[in-house]
Amino acid sequence: MKRIIPWIGRGAVLMGFAAGVVVLMFWLAGKFSPKVPATADAGQAQTSSLDGQLVRVQLIRLPLTESAIGTIRAVHETTIGSKLLARVVEVNLKAGQKVKSGDILLRLDDTDLRAKLQQAKAAVSSIEAVRAQAAADEKRYAALIESKAISRQDYEKAVTTLRSAEADLLRAQETVNEVQTNLDSATVRSPFDGTVIDKKVDVGDMITPGQMLITLFDPKRMQLVASVRESLTRQLKIGQEIGVRIDGLNKQCSGTVSEIVPEAQSASRAFQVKVTGPCPPGIYSGMFGRILIPLEKEEVIVIPRQSVRKVGQLELVQKIEKGRTIQRAIRTGRILGDIQDESDQVLRDQVEVLSGLRQGEQVVLPAGSKPEQAAPSCPVDSPATISSREPNHD
Repeated sequence: MKRIIPWIGRGAVLMGFAAGVVVLMFWLAGKFSPKVPATADAGQAQTSSLDGQLVRVQLIRLPLTESAIGTIRAVHETTIGSKLLARVVEVNLKAGQKVKSGDILLRLDDTDLRAKLQQAKAAVSSIEAVRAQAAADEKRYAALIESKAISRQDYEKAVTTLRSAEADLLRAQETVNEVQTNLDSATVRSPFDGTVIDKKVDVGDMITPGQMLITLFDPKRMQLVASVRESLTRQLKIGQEIGVRIDGLNKQCSGTVSEIVPEAQSASRAFQVKVTGPCPPGIYSGMFGRILIPLEKEEVIVIPRQSVRKVGQLELVQKIEKGRTIQRAIRTGRILGDIQDESDQVLRDQVEVLSGLRQGEQVVLPAGSKPEQAAPSCPVDSPATISSREPNHD
């Protein structure tokens, strides 16, 4: 008995210790805390204390677009060449300068042309005197031929002399016009309102006929010339409104398809497409751009961007589930900004949800953020929609 009693005491202590451990585990697991009933009133009581407001996860349809790269070109661009062999005596321009139609851009040495013009005018005066004498002789001989005072042959010689003088006068006048035209070419003027791209000569340079002098373009009429592959060309037609993005300015505008060259490039099997229209200021020839070709529409789940909270590499939202607020890890895609839903209302500052949420679920928008709907300002299917092939991750 003396040996058994100590064993019984030790067993009781061990059982009491084990029972205490089990009770502690149940307490840590929250088994002794009161449950929150999943009723509508309980859910309202839970959400009413949130520091924010509830917004619904929405499913919208966005147009898919594919971009085709191209280069900005001027619709009206010209290079002025020389018609003369002369020396440059005056230059009134520099690259980037704006000019008006008729402005003098440069002058060439025209001393010899002015001398030739005076010679041509003197020749005209001389021939005019000869013609006047021939006309008088023909008139006098016409009166004499009626009285048979002269022979028919003499009269015909007078008529021939008059006609020859008239032809010489016409030739001399055309020579004056030719020299005057060359003299006018010595003063190079702007053919239209535009901007100087480059000047290729300076004062003192000797230029030759056909040499390029100045390049101008009209900045008010620009176009994007892009190479579009054969399968996408069928999506375009002349006069169609299409989106244009200028990466260098980080701006997007709309344009009109003005021309589709009906010949594919042999190397790439791509067609050249020209898009013209309103463009942002600061655009220059040679800049990089894209045209956004509309395709079919895609379904996208969106929520306000302010409802997403980043913790390290995680993207978290506060989601309402069975009347309780829980944290849910999600994965976002493109930042869509202001978009329009099917009821023609604008959703402010939306972000695409790739995974973690379903349509119709509710998330918490923190206090101070306002996802109010406003009047439509940018339709979903407008050219301003971000291309689906180029997601933008914040």
